Amino acid sequence: QVQLEEAGGGLVQPGGSLRLSCAANVSIGIIYAVGWYRQAPGKQRELVATITRGGTTNYADSAKGRFTISRDNAKNTVYLQMGSLKPEDTAVYYCHTNTVPGRWGHDYWGQGTRVTVSL
Repeated sequence: QVQLEEAGGGLVQPGGSLRLSCAANVSIGIIYAVGWYRQAPGKQRELVATITRGGTTNYADSAKGRFTISRDNAKNTVYLQMGSLKPEDTAVYYCHTNTVPGRWGHDYWGQGTRVTVSL
């Protein structure tokens, strides 16, 4: 059973930065792609960024130029470095994958970490 655990959320002022981490209990080197999603109050969950095993990244337009997704296979961890944060970035951020070998298509989610951008 794959487990994902997010950390790093908190309260930050507009313009500030945070780094989120997603730790897996399996070798992420075998997972084809891992993504970060977020869900703001009253809104649907939306994709923020993804990274493949080969390092290819993809970002939502709202994240381009401000967020960076990366992975450290040695630590089985995926990061989301967020900068120039805005109040509209306030959300619960979730780590996700559905590309685990042998369980392709099965959704694995972390419990989420809350980010609040406010004065």
